[in-house]
Amino acid sequence: MARKKIIIDTDPGIDDILALLLALSAQPEEVELLLISLTFGNIEVKSCLRNVVSMFHILEREIQWRRQNGRTEGFGAMRAFRPVVAVGAEDPLEDQKMLADYFHGTDGLGGIHASHPHLTPSQTWEHLFDPAVDPQGIETVKTGADPEDHSFIPSRLPAHKEILRVLRENEPNTVTLVAVGPLTNLALASAEDPETFLRVKEVVVMGGAVNEPGNVTPVGEFNAYADAFAAARVFALTSPNPNSTLPPSKTSLLPPYPAKLSRQLTLRLFPLDITLRHNLSRGEFRTAVAPLVEAGSPLAEWVSAFMAHTFQTLERLHPGHVGDDAELSLHDPVCVWYALTCEDPHWAPTATSPEDIRIETTGQWTRGMCVVDRRNRHPIEGDEESASDHGLWLSQRAGNRIYRMDESPAEKTFGSILIEKLFS
Repeated sequence: MARKKIIIDTDPGIDDILALLLALSAQPEEVELLLISLTFGNIEVKSCLRNVVSMFHILEREIQWRRQNGRTEGFGAMRAFRPVVAVGAEDPLEDQKMLADYFHGTDGLGGIHASHPHLTPSQTWEHLFDPAVDPQGIETVKTGADPEDHSFIPSRLPAHKEILRVLRENEPNTVTLVAVGPLTNLALASAEDPETFLRVKEVVVMGGAVNEPGNVTPVGEFNAYADAFAAARVFALTSPNPNSTLPPSKTSLLPPYPAKLSRQLTLRLFPLDITLRHNLSRGEFRTAVAPLVEAGSPLAEWVSAFMAHTFQTLERLHPGHVGDDAELSLHDPVCVWYALTCEDPHWAPTATSPEDIRIETTGQWTRGMCVVDRRNRHPIEGDEESASDHGLWLSQRAGNRIYRMDESPAEKTFGSILIEKLFS
């Protein structure tokens, strides 16, 4: 089986960190994480960067602890291939910014940097990402610090340019882009160079809600809501005629796509409909991780600290889910798990896939809504609007083509699988 190459575009975030840990815990023959591109979302993008750097700091300490205690070191994918880390979008393209710090905490990890300062590295790494110091891109040795001291490679380029660089430097159809935050970086990359962006094998998106209620509005899931305009632009690349589904722009910051593109984007959507079925309970987590905390595992201590905040927040938001029954939905880790195990035949989209799913960008109450045509009508050959079909929903030459994922290999046991991968 060929080693998979992936990019993770993320806004860490609690479940984002768990998703990154899952990717880095894989065997080196399984996956090469080429790039971690950061966006605003759950928190401000600078806090996202601190959380990622903290994660690598903890993993370096964890591997040392395991080595000293005669344990299997793990995290082979990280030790074999140091990923580039790049900072991306600070704001949505057109909408008012909304963060999810009400759930993740103001620092994205339940206040861990204040409550557990001994687990957070000093801020001396910040200059590694400062574009004013050296705008040429990936850090070399100019900082005075040996880059081999880090488990990652810092970049001074914007994240969307790093996405394009990775896609240019790898053969077409070999890199999977897993997007588990707002799609702003992807929209910027595809606008700047759509043909290079379309070299991607597929884009795996955590976002949206189709038959489930939203989690920030009655119809809006957070990632789709946070930058609905960006999501709509990325979804449009799945269409035979991308400009037919482009969202109306208030500021015209990004141009339309070229009239002809070499191919359509393959996009696999993981909406709340599937991610809400993959959970980790407090009881499962405590049973597996508490002994490791007592044994002195830095990773177990770090993850336990922000998970404690998470389960308390879940109890507050969802009455009846208390104690060991409180469950965290593993939205982002499911997408990474798919990228690692996509050959498993138990992964399956809906029977109606590919579906024409579009993201609402202008509605007063429906921003970020996944709009699906539920009318029972015949498709038509034409590519002109008719009075009975505004928006070309029935046209076979227009509309988006989204693969909405609906089945996974082990949704009932994924929480246990995740914990075993991270801590075994």
